[in-house]
Amino acid sequence: MTAQASDADRRVLVRPAWLEATVSAVFSAVGFDPDDAARIAVALVEADLRGVSSHGIMLVPMYVDRLNAGGVTRERELDVISDAGAALVVDARGGMGQLTSPQAMGHAIERAGRYGIGLVSVRNAHHFGAASRWAMQAALAGCIGIAMSNTTPLMPAPGGAERLVGNNPLAIAVPTTAGAEIVLDMALSAVALGKIRLAASAGRPIPDTWATDSSGTPTTDAEEAVLGMLLPAAGHKGFGLALMIDVLTGVLSGGGWGDQVRPLYREPDRPNDCAHLFLAIDPELLGGAESFRRRSSGLAARVRGSATAPGVDRLYLPGEIEAERAAQQRRNGVLIERSGLDGLLAAARAVGAVIPAGGVLN
Repeated sequence: MTAQASDADRRVLVRPAWLEATVSAVFSAVGFDPDDAARIAVALVEADLRGVSSHGIMLVPMYVDRLNAGGVTRERELDVISDAGAALVVDARGGMGQLTSPQAMGHAIERAGRYGIGLVSVRNAHHFGAASRWAMQAALAGCIGIAMSNTTPLMPAPGGAERLVGNNPLAIAVPTTAGAEIVLDMALSAVALGKIRLAASAGRPIPDTWATDSSGTPTTDAEEAVLGMLLPAAGHKGFGLALMIDVLTGVLSGGGWGDQVRPLYREPDRPNDCAHLFLAIDPELLGGAESFRRRSSGLAARVRGSATAPGVDRLYLPGEIEAERAAQQRRNGVLIERSGLDGLLAAARAVGAVIPAGGVLN
């Protein structure tokens, strides 16, 4: 069997609407109302559409396990702990991040419209999926959007052999005349842990620059890497940025930081207790929205029009590849790991969800 054939066997093409309906059925079956179940499903499937499978439907079995064990709640409303005008601290009450995060960023956008900037600090939170979705929420409303979260410790300090800080994701989305066109979304490890989990479930090796085993030695064995430590992006720089995001999320909010943030895949009965920060900046109150969008569009055009290296046909903005992939996959079907689909269907059967027919295209 060729490598190409093996790759084809590991992936399956499905209809996006079917995938959303199936995920929604799972969350309806575990106690969410239909609208909230659909919101969770749309957020997860969007990650798969954009090619960020580590934050897509592969998370469903883990979420269901945590819901059943009590490690995540079905609460959806935020409790406001403090309100200082442009800045709020809120308590997510352990609810699903796909439900609490749009509310938090909505508050940030509303405050930005009043004060030029809106900041919402969230404690007692749960995993929110792809950070880009919440930053883009602000950009589509005409604001610069920033979203970040801390995670359970996954990375050592440079030269260390102990998990000390999470790979703490950061997303920044910038509106242009074409919409939410510039979208940076990055974890501060060399790769997200979800990518290593996907490799482990598919039996694939990983580059030795992604992670170490439990002793701190770089490894190509994905299963050893899951039990070991992620390596920071750009070495000490990635570690330093991740540490500062722990400050801006957990320490600032009064929520969990460091090893107070619990693992998602272990101890499913214990709250994740991560923390988020959402920031919206309204250009209208800082010199004019139209002027800003023209200038940011000029910046985008400058990047696309800059000189290319030999053999390179095109240059991309941050998030542009993901946006184009999402548009293409909405039309033609979304390609997902077969192991991810199997996990979703197993979770659906386990909770008694009704699986719609006709979703698989190949």
